[in-house]
Amino acid sequence: MTSMLTSPLPTQVEPLLSRTWWSFRNTLVLVRRGVNRIIREPSQLLDVTVQPIIFVLLFVYVFGSAIQIPGGGNYHEYLIGGMFGMALVGTAQGTAVGVSTDMATGLIDRFRSLPIARSAVLAGRVVTDLLTEVIAIVVLAVTGLAVGWGIHNGVADALAACGLCLLIAFAMTWVGACAGMLLKNPEAAQAVGFIFFLPLTFVSNTFVPTQGMPAWLRVVANWNPVSAVASSCRHLFGNPNPSANTLAWPMQHPELATVLWSIGLIAIFAPLAVSLYRRKSLR
Repeated sequence: MTSMLTSPLPTQVEPLLSRTWWSFRNTLVLVRRGVNRIIREPSQLLDVTVQPIIFVLLFVYVFGSAIQIPGGGNYHEYLIGGMFGMALVGTAQGTAVGVSTDMATGLIDRFRSLPIARSAVLAGRVVTDLLTEVIAIVVLAVTGLAVGWGIHNGVADALAACGLCLLIAFAMTWVGACAGMLLKNPEAAQAVGFIFFLPLTFVSNTFVPTQGMPAWLRVVANWNPVSAVASSCRHLFGNPNPSANTLAWPMQHPELATVLWSIGLIAIFAPLAVSLYRRKSLR
């Protein structure tokens, strides 16, 4: 009787494992394609190489002298933690522009005609963009060390901070993938990036402490996921973190808040992006 009840299980599990492995292989192929395209056109890396350096130098040497840190501390060290959050959350804009470009040039249509997993098309793009963010982490770390930033906690905490940055970056790439699927051209995707993602970065504790903001804006900034990841990096790197004195829950538990924000964004936008892709495939 037991064998009769359990015998259908392999026939149910094997197709699922086969589809999962097939999707995984398709994703790897598309990631390899994306990496090769970046190697052929290294200018695509300007947003994760040159842009972070410009922002760091601009705020350190132009605005830094006018910004005071509550409780004291080196603004250079305060800034770099926020820059990790800014650079990696900004991944969404690059993904939105990339997906929108692929849609406008007909590349997505060619992928639809191929016998590949539909989820692999977007997953390949997301993973490729995530790999470029590793370069952003290295560039920011080197630039930060050059302007006086340092890691005062152990290596384990520093690696945990980088892991949280990549986690939120992965979540934000799915947000960008949804935006890219909904927008009809790269120009619109770029505009949405400036309208949505840029304010998301500046209405946070990325560049300035939230204590000096109006009360209503301070609430928005303290619950901003960018503020959570910036505070996490500052805490784990051992840098000045005046947000720790803020009573808002995300600022008291920034690492947990970053994880929860990431899980929530992935749970919402990853299935939505795949659903949008499938709907467009049926048209």
